This record gives sequence, C-alpha cells and structure tokens, in this order.
Amino acid sequence: MEFKNNIIEQIGNTPLIRLNKINSGLKPQIFAKLESANPGGSLKDRIGFAMIQDAVDSGKLKPGGTVIEATSGNTGIGLAISAAVLGFKSICVVTDKVSIEKIDYLKAFGTEVVVCSNTVKHDSPDYYITVARKIEEETPNSIFLYQYSNQSNPRIHYNTTGPEIWRQTDGKITHFVTGIGTGGCISGVGKFLKEKNPNIKIIAADPVGSILKEFKEGKTIGEGTPYLVEGIGQDCIPQVIAFDVIDEFRSSNDFDSFNCARALTRQEGIFCGGSTGTILKVVLEIAAELDENAVIVFIVCDTGERYLSKFHKEEWLRENRLMKKEIRTLSDITNSKKLRSGNSEIVFVNSNEKVRKVVELFDTKGFSQVPVIEDYKSVGSIREARVMSKLLEDQSLLDAPVSKIMDVSFPCLESRTELQAAKKYLTESPAILVLEYGRIIDIITRYDIIEFSEL
Repeated sequence: MEFKNNIIEQIGNTPLIRLNKINSGLKPQIFAKLESANPGGSLKDRIGFAMIQDAVDSGKLKPGGTVIEATSGNTGIGLAISAAVLGFKSICVVTDKVSIEKIDYLKAFGTEVVVCSNTVKHDSPDYYITVARKIEEETPNSIFLYQYSNQSNPRIHYNTTGPEIWRQTDGKITHFVTGIGTGGCISGVGKFLKEKNPNIKIIAADPVGSILKEFKEGKTIGEGTPYLVEGIGQDCIPQVIAFDVIDEFRSSNDFDSFNCARALTRQEGIFCGGSTGTILKVVLEIAAELDENAVIVFIVCDTGERYLSKFHKEEWLRENRLMKKEIRTLSDITNSKKLRSGNSEIVFVNSNEKVRKVVELFDTKGFSQVPVIEDYKSVGSIREARVMSKLLEDQSLLDAPVSKIMDVSFPCLESRTELQAAKKYLTESPAILVLEYGRIIDIITRYDIIEFSEL
C-alpha cells in the first residue's frame, strides 16, 4: 500500500508549472511554484506545521495547549490543520479585510476567530497583533506563535521550499520572485538559493501602499496606506525578513494585481489569489527585460477559492472600481448591463397592443424606443419622438394598434459582433437588437455604447 500517515505529510513537494500563454512574446522560461497544491491550499501550510512542531520540541507548547496567531487567514488555516492533527486548540486574530471564505474555513476546523479593524494603526490597542498578544496573556497553556518574528518561518523555507525549487529547475533558476507577508518565504528561499548561486536574483513583489519597498530603498519607516490585496505587504517591518538576500523590490497596484490573478486563472488554469497576481505582475515586468537564458520561478501563494466573494466576482470589482476594461463586443455590453441592474429581461410590445401602452412605458420606464416583437422575431420599432409627433396631430391614435404607427425594425446583430462594426448601424438607427443563437436577448442604444465602452 502507498499512503501518507496523516495530512501533514502531504505538505510540501509542490509542483512547478510552466506558463505557456500569459507570457506570450516574452523570452524567459517562467515557472509557477504551485503552493496552492498544499493540503490547506496555501504556502502557509509549511510554516503552520513548522511553528507548532518547533514549539512542541522546545517545550513551549504542552499537550492540550492552545496556539494563537495573528494572520491574514492562510497561516491560520495552516495552523488549524496541524493543530487538528496534533491535538491542539487554535485561535486566530484576523482583520476585516480578510475574505469570508478564509474565516469560514478557519471556523470549519474549530478555530476560534477574532476579527479586528483593518484601519487602525499598528500602535493601537485594537491592532490585530496586539489583540493576539492580549489573548495569549489571558489564555492558560497557550502560545502566540507570531509568524513575523518566529524563526521557524524562514527556516522551513530554507529547508524545504528552496531545495525543491533548486532540484526542480536542475539549478538553472536565475530569478526568484515572491511577495512579502511575514518575509519568511523570500528570506528562507533566498538564503538557500544565494548559497547555491549568488548570481540568482531575489525579487520582492510589494503592493502599492506597503512600506517595505520604501524601507528597503531608503532605510526609513514610512506610513502605509490601505490596499485591497490580502496577505502581502506591511505597515511595519517583520523581524524575520532578511533584507540582505533581497536584490530588488517592485510594486503593483490593486488593479493590476487582481487582473493578473484573473488572467492567470483564465489563461493558464491556475486558480489563485490576489497576492499571486501582485507577484505575477512583477514577473511579467521583469521577463520583458530578460533574454531566453533566464529562468524565472514565482510563488502561487494560495487558491482563488478564498476570494470568490471578492475579486473573482465581477460585481465586487465594479463596486471597488477595479473592473478591467474589456468591452469589445455587444455581448460585453449586455453582460455589463446585467451586472449593473440585475435585470436580464428585454422590454418589448406586441404589434396588436394599444399605442397607449407604449406611451405608458415611455412615461414610467423612461424609454425612448421600444422594439415590436412577434413570435420571438422583431417586426418593427416604436420611437418616442415620432409617436409623440403623430399623437399631437391625432390623439385618437392612443387606442390604435401599435402596428399602425410602428417604424421599421431595429437592426439585429449577433452578440459576438465587434463594437466598431455595431457603431456603424447606430449612425442611422437609435438602437440595436442583440441576438444569441437566434434569440433576441437585449436592446443596446447609443447611450449604452457611450456609457459602457467608457468603463
């Protein structure tokens, strides 16, 4: 029989995946180190086990004790898994920036979750790390593992992640790129790779708003500003970061980070979180500067399943003004309209209905044109200006059938029609009917083209 003795033994030895599409036109080989393949779905499974085991080995954690951590979610999940297997209780303190998926994940393991505000300063008593320390003081037989200063953190990456990357690339790696949350991964992997080949470049991807890049470059501690990417960047300096092994910092904003993460998912099938998007943005930027001899490895920090209520949801991106402009076809506008209004029904009238009903639609709905549809086919159109002009001459038309005053049908175009082609029809017609597999699914006006193509 071939098996693992427990789920902890499945941690590590994650695969290296070559990129093939998103890097089109770039010369270097680019590989994703798939840390989302760990049993808890993230890079932090490694340190979750290492910190608990080292605490047990040192005698700081006794049987039946409680492990406490301040986390953006993934370290907590890694701790929760190992705590469950090893027989410890767990308490995690998170900020309200953490996705609900991560919080629910922690609770599923029986972890107690304490949520703090993300907006308080690091010297506030409500700062999530300060709250974690307070919980340790008040909880008997407990230990606050504090990943930001715990040397088990970089040590496990030095002992496992670094050697795996070296072996998997046959020592050919030239650039290693990852983000900095605690700094354990980049410090441990960076130290190992530099010992093997000091010419390997270790590059940190940092979100705009974090103070780490500024600190590395200017040796000053500035004040961070809020950003939406979870798990990387800091407003204080973690003690485990080995700045001496880091060759360079590069930044990415929320917009680029989330859109790179979505692109990695859709083009390469690698479902990932926003921090991986930050890293990938930097990877693609660096790759554009290198030749075919470069071999770049970057970390896929976690799985996109933890962000389904956030940036993997288009409504959330729109609410946060982070939706990438991808309006190329009539279908793109139709989908954008549905997301905004939540209504997918097209309003139309029948040719034998009274003109009065059309006027009511103009008054109550604010429409200026309505299609006339019979048996799912367009047979004509009603345009407000022309209707009102005819009614001024003859008010008895209010009780006439629509067929008596309707104009020719609006142009009918397939949903995949490019906007540039569709715009030509709108120079003569105020609206277009959109077809999908022969069905009329939407009416798009000149106003829609202007509004949604500017998003």
